[in-house]
Amino acid sequence: MSTIRHRIGVRNAAPQTVYDALATIDGLAGWWAVDTSGDPAVDGVIAFRFSTGGFDMLVRELVPAKSVRWEVVDGPEEWIGTEVSFELRQEDGFTVVLFEHRGWTEPVEFMYHCSTKWASFLLSLKELLETGAGRPDPHDLRISDWH
Repeated sequence: MSTIRHRIGVRNAAPQTVYDALATIDGLAGWWAVDTSGDPAVDGVIAFRFSTGGFDMLVRELVPAKSVRWEVVDGPEEWIGTEVSFELRQEDGFTVVLFEHRGWTEPVEFMYHCSTKWASFLLSLKELLETGAGRPDPHDLRISDWH
């Protein structure tokens, strides 16, 4: 199994503020996909719709100001059954976000693309919390013909 990992620090944002951007529909729509809907509670399903397709995430775990964990239940074949997690901690005026997208069967080219897109969306999360404006789809950075 393969895993995508990233780390960002969000300046002057409390862990609870970052958590709210990861665990609420409005927060998620502000940095990942404008077209986000569903039930963000544990055992709920969140639907993320992008200009190129979409994903459905089953909310597996929510620990306020600490962590968010989802399981992909619909979307591209390579994503189904994988897990996405965000771990939060306070460190020197930053909230550190440790991100993982784990459970990839093998490290295929699509995984490399998704790793870059995750990085760009995590920077969108950082921008949203530090400046008030993120870059969710459809306003995100296009990195290739896959978007």
